[in-house]
Amino acid sequence: MTGGLLLLAAALALWPGRAALRRERRRSLTRPAGAALHPAAAVPLPAVAAVAAGGIAAVLSTPLVAALAAGCAALAAGAELRRRAGVREEARLAALVEALTALGAELRGGRSLDEATRAAVAACADEDSGRALARAVRSPEDGGVGADGELGPALGRVAAAARLSARTGCSLAAVVGAVEDDLRARSRQRLDLRSATAGSRASAALLAGLPVLGLVMGGGVGADPWRVLTTTFSGQVLLVAGVGLEVAGLAWSARLVSRATR
Repeated sequence: MTGGLLLLAAALALWPGRAALRRERRRSLTRPAGAALHPAAAVPLPAVAAVAAGGIAAVLSTPLVAALAAGCAALAAGAELRRRAGVREEARLAALVEALTALGAELRGGRSLDEATRAAVAACADEDSGRALARAVRSPEDGGVGADGELGPALGRVAAAARLSARTGCSLAAVVGAVEDDLRARSRQRLDLRSATAGSRASAALLAGLPVLGLVMGGGVGADPWRVLTTTFSGQVLLVAGVGLEVAGLAWSARLVSRATR
């Protein structure tokens, strides 16, 4: 019964949220009509991690431990995916900043808008960011559509400036420079906040590893706490409660750090 409830909880944890569904809809709108999904892309990483960890734990230990391992592996894989998404967004923003620098320099140098846009796209290290910038400048009515995070508002400002420039003939270079300065300032602020919260993240990771250290020390003195936790009813209740509190503590500390770094 307990194992079934834990498997149900793991399945609910794997269920995509509204933000993930919105991102998938945007990707489906921007994906070419003839493009096919890779078979491996249809299987989420948390599900793969849950099945692998649960299968290994089922062979080595009890079904309860397998269910707990599957749930923890799914949550850890989800956290890793969010970390990778954050790294990718940072890289896209950095590439956009370099492209805006090139675009502003070309416009101030007297180049036409098309020539300056081509030079900015060539200077952009990320192809998606370069295409998005070119779309915001050349088709400003659709600029920023399909972009996630801070990329969307930044491209929206560039698209608004392009519309104003097309209607009134004013210079686009000043607005491009302002957007570039804003993105650089936001990036520096995020780096400062990450440095300030590095100690809190390290403390949370250290505290999360203390229960495992306690199990190892208990086994070293001959108490065999793992057998008690997996073979007795009271031990199983304590194991489920301990894992739940551990996950809740990590999630809460991660939420506090993420709110502080916004």
